[in-house]
Amino acid sequence: MHTNKHTEPKATYSFHPKSHRKIQDVVILLGAILLMIGATFLVYQLQPYFQELHMERMNNSWGIALIVVATALLIFKICFLGYILVLYLRYRSIKSVSDEQLPLCTVIVPAYNEGELVYQTLKSLAESDYPAEKMQLISIDDGSKDDTWEWMQKAKAEWGDRLEIYQQPHNQGKRHALYRGFNLASGDVFVTVDSDSIVKKDTLRNLVSPFVLDEKCGAVAGNVRVLNNKNAMIPRMLNVSFTFSFEFIRSAQSKLGSVLCTPGALAAYRKDVVMACLPDWMNQTFMGQVSDIGEDRAMTNMILKQGYHVLFQRNAYVFTNIPEKYKSLYKMFIRWERSNIRENIAMSKFAFGKFREESKIGPRILLLDQWLKVFIAYPGMILMFFLICTHPVLFLSSAFVSLFIFSSIQVFFYTKRHNLLESLWAYPYSIFYTFTLFWITPYAIATASRRGWLTRDLPETR
Repeated sequence: MHTNKHTEPKATYSFHPKSHRKIQDVVILLGAILLMIGATFLVYQLQPYFQELHMERMNNSWGIALIVVATALLIFKICFLGYILVLYLRYRSIKSVSDEQLPLCTVIVPAYNEGELVYQTLKSLAESDYPAEKMQLISIDDGSKDDTWEWMQKAKAEWGDRLEIYQQPHNQGKRHALYRGFNLASGDVFVTVDSDSIVKKDTLRNLVSPFVLDEKCGAVAGNVRVLNNKNAMIPRMLNVSFTFSFEFIRSAQSKLGSVLCTPGALAAYRKDVVMACLPDWMNQTFMGQVSDIGEDRAMTNMILKQGYHVLFQRNAYVFTNIPEKYKSLYKMFIRWERSNIRENIAMSKFAFGKFREESKIGPRILLLDQWLKVFIAYPGMILMFFLICTHPVLFLSSAFVSLFIFSSIQVFFYTKRHNLLESLWAYPYSIFYTFTLFWITPYAIATASRRGWLTRDLPETR
């Protein structure tokens, strides 16, 4: 693994009190690490009780079944992680092609209640080193209720004909805004960027280059990092998780040509491939209702279904704002999980057929791993509550040890790619997620048919 240091954009438009923040950070990091180390020592001391519990389970059929299932799941996850690791080690970003080779590109930025953030996004795109004569930049205000349109007009005044801005008559949703953008686009490649995201100067050319070199490439996912990770605890913790999810997991998926989701923050699509599925994408329904979430995963699925590859470009960085408060965070996760459930169903309808000429084993393994999380959601939650009630000390100590082991994988990966100090936030995040967000997947399963963006409100005062 090669170290890839880079300078991150600064979220200069967000302001938070910094008094005592460093002390608070140290306390939280040390507390999480000491808690896990203490749990490891406690598990060692409690071995006789663990053995006694194991013998009790071996004496009844339910206990034996639980051990068999747990062992099988553990073996599958270890094998899956090893499989992903091998793919990751083989992954290489595709190098940027020359200006002459770059295709005509249309960048579409839908915006809703973003205020100044949309201006910062458009500024970063306009200042990209992509040839100006080959880039069409479009931004669409989806009926915002704040000053988003004024900031878009300010950007238009600065960049003139390089930027086209449009305003929806009323809020219709991100999918409608993108649909309008796709139909206005004149480029051979469409790039979608969220209106709270900042790209690096070389991001666009790095993102688009795979289309030139691989005729089977139908879509490319960008590398999403957290922009506001210096502002609050939640973004700081999620920064490590995002890095692991993109730079490790999606790198591996890319080797299979099967990245499962092109993120809304930054993605690129071949024009012909989008237009071929655009009617189905726009009129997609789930359980009789029009789909108004998960437009990115849905588009990815429809491109994979056509037999095209979906790749990941690690060198195409985008820095995006994420929720800083718990309520906004769980709403975002609920939306993501509902989309995953819906699109797992959609992918299952073609993944086990002849949807591509190349090997289909890899995409099927990725899909099975996605389904595994869904299948164990309810049994896992029930078992957790049962063990907390019956064996609280044994459960909590072993849970913290398990979190310590998994988090250390992320810490090692982030340290090799970036730096040690930031990587340590994987420890408190694993505890935070396990004990405060464990309910997300079960709830999303039960409410998968519900509509609504959930987080499309006016921005919080910064």
